[in-house]
Amino acid sequence: MLPEAEISSFDLRFEGCRLRNKTAERELIVSIMENGIREPLQVVEKGGMRIILNGFKRYRCAVRLGIGIVPYSILSGDEADGIVKMLRISNNSGLNILEQARFVDELKIVYHMDTADIAAVLEKSKAWVSVRSGIMQEMSRTVQEHIFGGRFPVYAYMYILRPFIRINKIGVEEIDEFVRLVGGRNLSIRDIELLARGYFQGGDAFRCEIKAGNIALGLNALKKELRKPGGCTQPEGSLLKDLEITQRYMQRVICKCKDPRHKTSDFFVQANLLTSGILRQIQIFNESVQSLYDQSGKA
Repeated sequence: MLPEAEISSFDLRFEGCRLRNKTAERELIVSIMENGIREPLQVVEKGGMRIILNGFKRYRCAVRLGIGIVPYSILSGDEADGIVKMLRISNNSGLNILEQARFVDELKIVYHMDTADIAAVLEKSKAWVSVRSGIMQEMSRTVQEHIFGGRFPVYAYMYILRPFIRINKIGVEEIDEFVRLVGGRNLSIRDIELLARGYFQGGDAFRCEIKAGNIALGLNALKKELRKPGGCTQPEGSLLKDLEITQRYMQRVICKCKDPRHKTSDFFVQANLLTSGILRQIQIFNESVQSLYDQSGKA
């Protein structure tokens, strides 16, 4: 039997290390209304305090539903050790790379562990730790607040904005301004990508339109431009459509693969068969896409 405690007794100091996801939280609140809280909050119990490391969505849902007593399990009696344990089981606990990076940062700044120390206790390479440290160092406070607050998608930053920073040498101030302008509008990844290309690679007129808050107007103009027949042949248009669909479904699969609710044996049997087929084709798929990317980049 798991221990239980009053909802008001939990310490939320690490809440800012975990990403918010309003959609997932809405789905979870429905599940809790129907079935109660099935998974315990994972905490560090120290000196009478219960410091949450995992389970903030469950905590917030419980507060909204007026649930006064919740189950919890103890990861450790020490904060640093608890973080290390969370990182070790990060695949099971649903930590993505940015959350891992934030916890690595916490170990360095608050608990004074260096890269070698962290790599040793996690049984990871120094490169693994350095990559995550580097991500946090290159992100401004504004970007971090928008991403961890659930106002800007992590995928859009990692795979759309970061390349602009590295390849196009876009400054931190411009990235901050773009994130502030489009964040919190529930835009799709595709829409954010279109806006980013228009904002950073388009003319001053388009940038001024976005700065004035005319996001929908600017987005519609970009989509109309894409829909123009231009010089594309039928096979070219067909491939562009396939690429757009592939990108959209890749993003969905990336997010859904990390969902901790996948637990049934039937699911894993079928998932193993499907992923096996995908992995057999992944190398030639990568080579084909890379070839098209290189060729189109020279046009």
